[in-house]
Amino acid sequence: MTTFGYFLSSEEHDPKELVRQAKLAEQAGFEALWISDHYHPWLDEQGQSSFVWSVIGALSEATSLPVTTAVTCPLIRIHPAIIAQAAATAQILLDGRFRLGVGTGEALNEHILGDQWPPAEERQQMLEEALEIIRELWTGELVTHRGEFYEVDTARIYSLPERLPPIYISGFGPKAVDLAGRLGDGYISTAPAADLVEAFHKAGGEGKPSAAGVKVCWSADESQARQTVHRLWPTSAIPGEANQLLPLPRHFKQLSELVTEEEATKSIACGPSPEAHLASIRQYVEAGFDEVYISQIGPEQDGFFSFYSSEILPRLRDGK
Repeated sequence: MTTFGYFLSSEEHDPKELVRQAKLAEQAGFEALWISDHYHPWLDEQGQSSFVWSVIGALSEATSLPVTTAVTCPLIRIHPAIIAQAAATAQILLDGRFRLGVGTGEALNEHILGDQWPPAEERQQMLEEALEIIRELWTGELVTHRGEFYEVDTARIYSLPERLPPIYISGFGPKAVDLAGRLGDGYISTAPAADLVEAFHKAGGEGKPSAAGVKVCWSADESQARQTVHRLWPTSAIPGEANQLLPLPRHFKQLSELVTEEEATKSIACGPSPEAHLASIRQYVEAGFDEVYISQIGPEQDGFFSFYSSEILPRLRDGK
């Protein structure tokens, strides 16, 4: 049975609004939460980017749903030893309902301390070493590590949960998916690609959960929804490696000017048609994902939750 969750967009909404949406998501019948971890939004127009670990603390008091970071980059901006402590604390606050989603990140968020942005292959090597550090610190033992990318000097995490959080790894290419299968407790994607799920299983992920995120834009007016998507998320239509390489929201704005409304909304369900939303989400179910997280683009959150509570979630669960 597929789990249907809600994807909290830290780039679009301030932290108090994210907490409010989490409550609405649970009331509407969503079963879990994703939350993005950014230092900058993709575009200034999106307008927000709060510190995810503070928001997770608030979520632990506001909802009984599981929470996954989608995704944290434990490579450059924040040392993996700090992520290990943050995730352990989140798991305690959430009574075992936290999952640490990790990936190799974007220059948009990771360049801010003046560090060089490494190529993709090196970032994957860094992620392997970062996961080694995180899991070693989660033993509760005193850790000293002298690695290729990181040093840890006599560090110990004292506040550890009874059950350690699973680590879900994001991957979009063959090497990243292979890493997720080998080292992850679960897999994260945003593409409805059955071949990626199969590759994850073959790489060692058989029997482990796979999770995906999908953006939609509910509105009573389809044309208004399409305009909202084009205004806030034209970046979804930018191909190639630009999303990993550009350092500032203004660079994404410049590139987004080449994206038409038709291109921006091509793969995003817009408007009030239940069939459009159901078709978009079912792509992920049919691709084999065990968990699907839906993100509502724009400000019409209350209408979205009402619509999904009455029109979408019951039909998804009934297979209609």
